[in-house]
Amino acid sequence: MNPIYLAQDPTLADFGRDPWWLVLGKIVFAFAFGLLATLLGVWFERRVVGYMQVRPGPNQVGPFGLLQTLADGLKMAFKEDILPKAADKVVYFFAPTISVICAVTALSVVPFGPMVSIFGHHTPLQVTDVPVAVLLLLACSSMGVYGIVLGGWASGSTYPLLGGLRSSAQMISYEVAMGLSIVAVFMTAGTMSTSGIVAAQGDGTQLTILGQTIPAPGWYAILLLPSFVIFFIATVGETNRAPFDLPEAESELVAGFMTEYSSLKFALFMLSEYVAMVTMSAVTTTLFLGGWRAPWPITIWEGANSGWWPMLWFFGKVIALVFVFVWLRGTLPRLRYDQFMRLGWKVLLPINLVWILVLSGLRSIEGWDTRGKVIAVGIPAGILLIATIFWPSRKPTPTPTTQEQVDNRPYGSFPLPPMDLQVPPSPRITRVVAEREPANIVAGSDSREV
Repeated sequence: MNPIYLAQDPTLADFGRDPWWLVLGKIVFAFAFGLLATLLGVWFERRVVGYMQVRPGPNQVGPFGLLQTLADGLKMAFKEDILPKAADKVVYFFAPTISVICAVTALSVVPFGPMVSIFGHHTPLQVTDVPVAVLLLLACSSMGVYGIVLGGWASGSTYPLLGGLRSSAQMISYEVAMGLSIVAVFMTAGTMSTSGIVAAQGDGTQLTILGQTIPAPGWYAILLLPSFVIFFIATVGETNRAPFDLPEAESELVAGFMTEYSSLKFALFMLSEYVAMVTMSAVTTTLFLGGWRAPWPITIWEGANSGWWPMLWFFGKVIALVFVFVWLRGTLPRLRYDQFMRLGWKVLLPINLVWILVLSGLRSIEGWDTRGKVIAVGIPAGILLIATIFWPSRKPTPTPTTQEQVDNRPYGSFPLPPMDLQVPPSPRITRVVAEREPANIVAGSDSREV
């Protein structure tokens, strides 16, 4: 096999030519990747969080505790399945499967590697690709939330219903930010095909500044840094991961939308969360981290992006992003619901719109001369700088003293401890405790203690 051919990026014309057994093999591989990554992801999260909390984590079942997740899955599968009396039986049964199917389906358009040879057939390491593959990813992400909403509604209980309603609001808030962050990728790559986006990140970008051509990295995580940050925050919110796990908040909703689920249905909901986490990590790798292409010092080797080696770089990037998911869960507390909504609508959305406007302006002046570019960029930047300097600032509200805060407490508040750390005498004691000189008086029959 010619290594130059193997290093080529697949195009849309390379799909739809595989025999049926090869297509079936790709589908089984994508499903097995999602399932195996989920099993190892649960173990990985428990081990990493255990390391952060200075405890061993699972280490008894199997080598290094690798079979602990499998044992937990078998235990949940054979537990008693309890069906609430007020539940809608059909929707209650299908809700967990909707979440799992949507999360796994998204892997069908994720490229795992370049063109390879499998039993003499030249085929891309990807199940399929379409001109609007990224829209399919967004659709799968949106449909996955319906499993949570329907599961909360079909349980016929209050806490699952609240969790489902929170999930619907979460979908509306963060789907908008996620979709807008991908617009910058479309504008830069010029395509919505996932294999085309990976190919567009293969060559380094050449930036022309003041007449000088400067080579820049090809990864969109660097070129489109605001879009990358906003997209990753939105993926954390879409996958219900901490600190955005509001639909299943144990502190106020017991377990949220899955409160009334047990046995295998509960396991499917938990499985869908980890499959979605792995899937969104793979999507983030594809859109912003160069996909299956090797990072920089490895690219010095000419065969780094040929053959089966790119699968190793792809899996390494996915594991790194999964670690970030676990890192967030082990370090950040859960947000309040109003903070969660404010972040989506008042922070991420305006920043995304401004960034897209700036990027559109920069791309529209690419063909201008140097003087025109300096004028087009310098004048808005100067106006923005002057507006920032002279923008009226709010006067800081004076912080009341401790005594003022105590005096302004409403009537009937809980008692406060002493501010001077001096414990006053208890009112129940009738004896006066004070320093006094001993009295030299002979005690009589009518004397009493004071």
